[in-house]
Amino acid sequence: MTPDSASDDLVEDFLRHLSLERRLSPRTVEAYGRDLRDMGAWLAQHQLDWQKLTQSQVRAWAARRHRQGLSAKSLQRRLAALRAFYRYLKREGRVDGNPAMGVRAPKVKRKLPATLDVDQMTRLLELPGDSPLDRRDRAMMELLYSSGLRLAELVSLDLADLDLPDAMVEVTGKGRKTRRLPVGRKALEALEGWLQVRPSLAAEDEPALFVSQRGRRLGPRSVQSRLARRAVEQGSPRHVHPHLLRHSFASHVLESSGDLRAVQELLGHADISTTQIYTHLDFQHLAQVYDQAHPRAKKKKSS
Repeated sequence: MTPDSASDDLVEDFLRHLSLERRLSPRTVEAYGRDLRDMGAWLAQHQLDWQKLTQSQVRAWAARRHRQGLSAKSLQRRLAALRAFYRYLKREGRVDGNPAMGVRAPKVKRKLPATLDVDQMTRLLELPGDSPLDRRDRAMMELLYSSGLRLAELVSLDLADLDLPDAMVEVTGKGRKTRRLPVGRKALEALEGWLQVRPSLAAEDEPALFVSQRGRRLGPRSVQSRLARRAVEQGSPRHVHPHLLRHSFASHVLESSGDLRAVQELLGHADISTTQIYTHLDFQHLAQVYDQAHPRAKKKKSS
């Protein structure tokens, strides 16, 4: 076995661990593999070995990639993959230390997520029509906003995940973690309307909550295109996608409650730092209110 093939085996073992033991999604495992193979190519180019890599060499690789134009966000992701890889190798007794620890990428300037305000959201959700597709689209959009679902969580829902009597839905999020979420009154009404006509579209053996005209589970791209089309029909001021409804949900709940931990649980964020970006949105809103309302903040009108 050549050194290169031995190194490749280490990466493949780690990817199998992510897939089989940690049960990460195929897309996440693929991203880890892509990042580590990029590093592996650099190691081969410089005749270096995974098991003898030093922190200074990792730092040199990171600096090189950044000079080549790799964004700070992408570099952070690759370093996170590298740290996870070495934690696995250390646990398996294949290395003594983690050379990626202590190596930091440049800070990423966090871009605030776009949201719709309450009035814009209300207008968006007032969908006309009573056909099965109208009812389905209304139910999907109400549920996305009511419970702050990710697109993948919405399309993976089965009928069995919905508990109408208790106004709850059970979703499977990142890392295959499940959580139960409340469903609001408007969303319940829309779901009940959809369930009345769902049998006219769904195949008999189809467990999915939302189905296409062909009777099978609705795919992510179909949901995205339906939302974009509905937004245009409703005169929305911006392009609407599923995550925009999730962002708006988080911003509106935080603005009303001020409870960051509760919003973290509702969104299914593993780390509260991910949720904290919505505090910036909330602060922006408060600052606007202050500027408009406080007598010492108002700009004098020109005479």
